[in-house]
Amino acid sequence: MTTVLVDRLDQVALITLNRPERMNAWDASMRSLLIDALEEVGSDGSVRSVVLTGAGERAFSAGQDLNESASFRPEQSDWWVEEWRRLYGTVRQLDKPIVAAIRGVAAGSAFQVALLTDVRVASPDSRLGQPEINSGLPSPLGLWLLEQHVGISRATEMILSGRMMSGTEAHSLGLVHHLVPSGEVVPTALALARELADKPPVAMRLNKRILRERSEPGFQDALKAGHRWHALAYASGEPQRRMAEFLEQRKARRPAP
Repeated sequence: MTTVLVDRLDQVALITLNRPERMNAWDASMRSLLIDALEEVGSDGSVRSVVLTGAGERAFSAGQDLNESASFRPEQSDWWVEEWRRLYGTVRQLDKPIVAAIRGVAAGSAFQVALLTDVRVASPDSRLGQPEINSGLPSPLGLWLLEQHVGISRATEMILSGRMMSGTEAHSLGLVHHLVPSGEVVPTALALARELADKPPVAMRLNKRILRERSEPGFQDALKAGHRWHALAYASGEPQRRMAEFLEQRKARRPAP
């Protein structure tokens, strides 16, 4: 089973994160497939807009699969941050509008990817946030992204608490643009994507590049900071311990076969 699906619906490409048994959490293989899918639709002249969503009702994506990152060593921090530079950079480089359709959880790196899209649709009962601190990790890029959207005061509270907010709260803060019942999230996102696909393509492409140019220095600074802070975090051993504890607790909660 492929973990990233691409469907073309006239001028709209629907990309689905397809790992529902893991709440669509991504590992290196899935991130690579997502990058390939974004590059593919980006170069396809018949595609004028993109919708990104997750399979199932439980999650847009739970973010990083802790089974992959729990055993990281400090010397892997540079590789780790470069992995995110590739993924986030590919989302940012897309010259076509991208709409996030969020049902269920959008956490950590998946929440950050959602914030990098142009338009976000979610349900009131969806849950969004930046819980990295609970895994012993700093959030330099998450802080930068949140600061752009809600200001330093709100961003500080979210980063330090690691709490998840409801779709209703995210909508009230402007992090979500359209709030609809769960069953209407994807149809609404597709309708919005079709509207965006009908806009003049040259002006759309130029606007996307203007927006990217304005934010590029901050994006690069946040990634540079990520190299430093993640290396320090993993050198302390705290992320490895916290993730191992979480995985053990999750395993204990699973019913016996």
